[in-house]
Amino acid sequence: MVAFLLLSLFAACGGQTASAPTAPAATEAPVAVATDSTATEAPPAEATAEPAEATAEPAEATAEPAETTSALPDLGGREVTIAVENAYPPFNYVNPATSKGEGWDYEAWNEICSLLNCTPSYQEASWEGMIQAVANGQFDAAADGITITEERAQQVDFSEGYIQVSQRLMTRVGEDRFKNMDEFVANDQLRLGTQTGTTNYETAKSLMPESRIQAFEQFPFAVAALINGDVDAVLMDETAGQGYLGTNAEQITLVGDPITSDQLGFIFPKGSDLVGPVNLALEQMRTSGKLDELAKKYFSAEFKLPE
Repeated sequence: MVAFLLLSLFAACGGQTASAPTAPAATEAPVAVATDSTATEAPPAEATAEPAEATAEPAEATAEPAETTSALPDLGGREVTIAVENAYPPFNYVNPATSKGEGWDYEAWNEICSLLNCTPSYQEASWEGMIQAVANGQFDAAADGITITEERAQQVDFSEGYIQVSQRLMTRVGEDRFKNMDEFVANDQLRLGTQTGTTNYETAKSLMPESRIQAFEQFPFAVAALINGDVDAVLMDETAGQGYLGTNAEQITLVGDPITSDQLGFIFPKGSDLVGPVNLALEQMRTSGKLDELAKKYFSAEFKLPE
């Protein structure tokens, strides 16, 4: 089963033969074949997290609802370059059967550009330098399940939050040494895996010594290390965790209550004229139920990573 996970997930990483190029060149990756996809209104970021069994929920909008699609701005077919990691299911990954990029990010931006009359150009980039690359204007936007933080907002502009997510602890099935994050932290023999440069890593550092944290370049490596027994748990956003559980439910599971609750948003270079139109498109998608559809498809037990 580990070999299957590595084949499935590592196909989504930069080393696969998919048509999406690797960073930092960031050339265009293929647009996913449109398929179909939850979300009810979520509390603001500072609200108490939802129970662990709840699926991720869209963040509450602050923009005025767009009454009709015709009221949205028309970008005249403008090309919009969008950075994706292609290694962060269910947001983005490469389908090994088609070598094409797929996931929530692809379908969401396909819909956004359908509403705004723009052309999405998906470009593969590594997570480690993605935010800075957008800040430098290398891409028009980035979509990679990016948590909205004040520190990042000093570098880039954020869209409104499109979903509210919780950080959760992933363990191997049958784990009996701990049942939640507090018990994990209390046992100094346990090691935690997560991805470098993420808010998950920052949360881990706030809870335990860095000597107990093993940071990986991408989450697929962290999950593989968990299954192999190299780490005892992985800290990640629940939305991403559900994506891995859909393929490996017999080996891994999520335990304990949500650790933090955050909003995710798209990022843009400072002063980008795309922020307003994209916010209006997101509001239209919220009103029409499209965000609900996408969340049900990708952020629930219905999601299965392509083989």
